[in-house]
Amino acid sequence: MVIGEASHQGAVEILEQLNRTVRLGQDSFRRGKISSRTMRATVNILRDYRRLLDFYRVDTVRAVATSAVREASNADNFVDRVLVATGIEVEVIDTSEESRLNLTALRQIVGNTLDINKSYTLIADVGGGNTLLTVLKNGEIADSKSLQLGSIRLLETIADNESGNRAVDLIAQQVTNIIASVTTSLHLEKVRALVIAGGDARFAARHLGKQTDSPNLRSISRADLNMLVRKLRAMGPGDIAKEYGVPFVDAETLVPALLVYQALLLTTQAPRALVSQITMRDGLIIDLARSAAGYEDQVLAEGVIHSAQALSEKYLAAPDHAAHVASLSVRLFDELKTEHGLGPRHRLLLRVAALLHEVGGFVGSRAHHKHSYYLVANSEIFGLTRAETLVVAHIARYHRRGSPKNTHIEYMGLPRESRMVVSKLAALLRVADALDRAHTQQFREFDCERSDDEFVIRPRGVADLTLERQAVNSKGDLFDEVYGMRVRLEEGVPTGKERRSKTRH
Repeated sequence: MVIGEASHQGAVEILEQLNRTVRLGQDSFRRGKISSRTMRATVNILRDYRRLLDFYRVDTVRAVATSAVREASNADNFVDRVLVATGIEVEVIDTSEESRLNLTALRQIVGNTLDINKSYTLIADVGGGNTLLTVLKNGEIADSKSLQLGSIRLLETIADNESGNRAVDLIAQQVTNIIASVTTSLHLEKVRALVIAGGDARFAARHLGKQTDSPNLRSISRADLNMLVRKLRAMGPGDIAKEYGVPFVDAETLVPALLVYQALLLTTQAPRALVSQITMRDGLIIDLARSAAGYEDQVLAEGVIHSAQALSEKYLAAPDHAAHVASLSVRLFDELKTEHGLGPRHRLLLRVAALLHEVGGFVGSRAHHKHSYYLVANSEIFGLTRAETLVVAHIARYHRRGSPKNTHIEYMGLPRESRMVVSKLAALLRVADALDRAHTQQFREFDCERSDDEFVIRPRGVADLTLERQAVNSKGDLFDEVYGMRVRLEEGVPTGKERRSKTRH
């Protein structure tokens, strides 16, 4: 747990940091559920944390769980038990949100001292259940992937049946195989800078790391990392704990985690590994402070857009149409700010939904809006929480035909606030989609005018509005219902080129 005080500018002063270990993954990765004993231990720790939160009079709390809870069959019971016992609501986040939080912390804390603006950079974080890989190209997020190479998962799935050197050899082989399977798709062979994070990486940095220009980064050469891995592979967890003065539970995970980092370093062209001292908790508290200050990280927002575009390309959606509808959607969003009262984050969700609204055509043209919902809802979009992804899926689902109804089970399963957001943004997406009914992207510049019961759109340089007018009349019902205005298209002022053409005739 980290407790911090945020300024109005989004800066954070850390007041308290605590760390107590419960190995949730030992239960869920081996038996598929969290045991009652582990639940009790977790609840007892969180009760202590609750008392400290109350002492500091903390205004906002965000508690997250990752793969160990995400993969447990009794995750809901665990979350409910924590809430009842402590009043802390645990949010089970997906891997894309983990990656976003890690990158948020890295960018904020390391700043410009890390040269990530040239060629390919890989950020790797080995956790208990997964290894999160984020690839940056010229400083922008190019790809993100989660591999089932967590240190505890490797121990529980392999060391449970084997022991000693045989178990370590099997773990090393599995690590090599899985990393080889994603090397081409993630372009790992092009990576020239490797940044590693996590407790096991920080252990290596304490014993081998060289200081860099940043106080939050230490450097480990390939040769030094190889030497450390060879030494630890020859030792048991008990010997490691005794020699290095670390808890036994931490000593157990060292070798599996370092094998992953070693394999990544050998796969890339990076001459060394840069060890980040930040954790996902840093990302969480920075995120909370930014939210309080109303600040949105534009670089990470662009990463969300890039991830959505990659998903759209995967399902062969028409890129020009999707991009144009996204542009029209955010223009309408900006025009109607006073009516919908939504913020920058909602604008981003609308843009993502517009980019993905026709991915369902990959499954079939009939009822493709429903297929779009299914594909988006079951995908991971970098930088979006699970709740945000579901909102995006619903916005895409309602881009045509029927409006949200009380009989739609998935829609009614959303929180009331999310249902309101879906209705407001889906209404805008439907109009934007209608304005590119012919998929010609001719409808680019337009003027808007409001009256008590009408929202008038006047395009510039569009001679024939027949198709668009029919589409708006067909799909404008949700807009009328949500915003209390009927959408009407009118011929706009002709462009200079058109006026000259008419004069010549």
